[in-house]
Amino acid sequence: MALRIIVGANIRKAREARGLPQDELAHMAQVHTTYLSGVENGHRNITMNVLERIAAALQISAAELVTPPNGP
Repeated sequence: MALRIIVGANIRKAREARGLPQDELAHMAQVHTTYLSGVENGHRNITMNVLERIAAALQISAAELVTPPNGP
């Protein structure tokens, strides 16, 4: 599975677990909502800087966002 799909799925799962709508997380991470949507859907590549900002907004480590669902 492509890393961008894993990252997107992990972001969506973490966001939904915290009850955050996409637009709120986008605002917290200082990205556009359509960009975040593309990331979550696996259509957009994400930079390390944005990965760090999203992880910080979700209060989790960036490593958690890149870990496959079944573990490393």
